[in-house]
Amino acid sequence: MTTWRTRIEPITRPFFFAWSRWSRGMTLGVRGVARDGEGRVLLVKHTYLEGWWLPGGGVDRGETTHRAVVREMREEAGLIVQGWPRLISLHSNEKFFRGDHVALFLIDGFEMTERTSHGEIAEIGWFAPDALPPDTTRATHDRLAEVLGHQPPSEAW
Repeated sequence: MTTWRTRIEPITRPFFFAWSRWSRGMTLGVRGVARDGEGRVLLVKHTYLEGWWLPGGGVDRGETTHRAVVREMREEAGLIVQGWPRLISLHSNEKFFRGDHVALFLIDGFEMTERTSHGEIAEIGWFAPDALPPDTTRATHDRLAEVLGHQPPSEAW
């Protein structure tokens, strides 16, 4: 599905990166792994990126990583985290953006409601880890394999 964001994002992203680099020097993001009672994992499809991703996003100034993952899960997927998100790993995302890091959290308890973000997420879906959509990102495959114990953790995202 091609949207205006899909067409504009490749043009605006370099400016966003330049601003982020100038204003922060280092960036920090979060992603969450939520599994339902059937063992399926929650993935999102953005309006401005290709493929299926773990829900998440940037940590705002003055915000903890735990609060950021709780906020992002609610905004992107309508998932209300219950309990304390468990930090699983921290990764360097240098290949994507110099100075970027991503914290991965496991969400053990949650309830579902409406998403609060509009225009950013095209679809959400629950998928069996061994039957992910063909266009699931490599990093999503890798992080799920690490969480499920199928491969050792990597420092790189």
